[in-house]
Amino acid sequence: MSQPTRLSTPLLDVKHRSVDVPDGRIHLVEQGTGPLVLMVHGFPESWYSWRHQLPVIAAAGFRAVAIDVRGYGRSSKPLDVAAYRMLAHVADNVGVVHALGEETATVVGHDWGSPIAANTALLRPDVFTAVALLSVPYAPRNRVRPTEAFAKIGGTEEFYVSYFQEPGRAEAEIEPDVRAWLAGFYAGLSGDTMQPAGTGRFFLVPEGGRLSDRFTGEALPSWLSETDLDVYVNEFERTGLSGALNRYRNVDRDWEDLAVWDGVPISQPSLFIGGELDASTTWMADAVQAFPTTLPGLVSSHILEGCGHWVQQERADEVNRLLADWLKSPSVAARPSPLR
Repeated sequence: MSQPTRLSTPLLDVKHRSVDVPDGRIHLVEQGTGPLVLMVHGFPESWYSWRHQLPVIAAAGFRAVAIDVRGYGRSSKPLDVAAYRMLAHVADNVGVVHALGEETATVVGHDWGSPIAANTALLRPDVFTAVALLSVPYAPRNRVRPTEAFAKIGGTEEFYVSYFQEPGRAEAEIEPDVRAWLAGFYAGLSGDTMQPAGTGRFFLVPEGGRLSDRFTGEALPSWLSETDLDVYVNEFERTGLSGALNRYRNVDRDWEDLAVWDGVPISQPSLFIGGELDASTTWMADAVQAFPTTLPGLVSSHILEGCGHWVQQERADEVNRLLADWLKSPSVAARPSPLR
């Protein structure tokens, strides 16, 4: 089992640029040449969460591209909450592929980037020929309105997604000290610094309290250097958190928008990588068990022992190997012509 290391990865030969998409601009970082691999980060991160993957995927013979999701970093930040609906993220990803002069791509997502990647593949199989999901397994839309389901979690305590719903509420907690909040959030979900009981209660806000009331200790996870933390802090101190949090504020809107895809599987070749200690994986164990039905093109599924939520940073070497092997596997490498 590979061990995490607290090292900043020097990013050599990468190109930063912003491209036009139908509803704004998306900042991206790219490296390498070959078939396009589009990487989509989660909350609260940026393209930088793929810093370990960019050079390895490029060296494996691919054009590795990591984006700042809309609302993050140097990408567009619409003011309207509804501008962060899932359909807008799918359109951004399609727009990036076309702006890069490509017709097809493989899409890889982590955390919120995982459902964004999954829905991108689901809605646009003509463009996205394979999909890898990290930490959050694919669960097709079902008949239960998300906010109603979240309201039933935690009893007198409040599930974090419910806590994030009201604009300005979580921002008031996070933005006065972005650095401390991010450090606590990253540590609380990392395999080497989380509470011994795991992350289950970490996501429940005490009655009348804040999510950060669950944070403990000051130690950074072993995979996160002070320099790495600086990158994330600098971005969020500049942009604020509203754009990032607005993704959570669209869960019901997504549920309505995606009604026609209720229960629909993703048929393209797929990969799942989760952490053994990550509640995002363990709480959705039923979704993992349903993969033969929901991901009929699944090539392989991996649960990394002792790993928390930040899989591609906590276990960079292991995730790099799994991704590279999957990308070069016959089912993924045999990229079909776009559907017409």
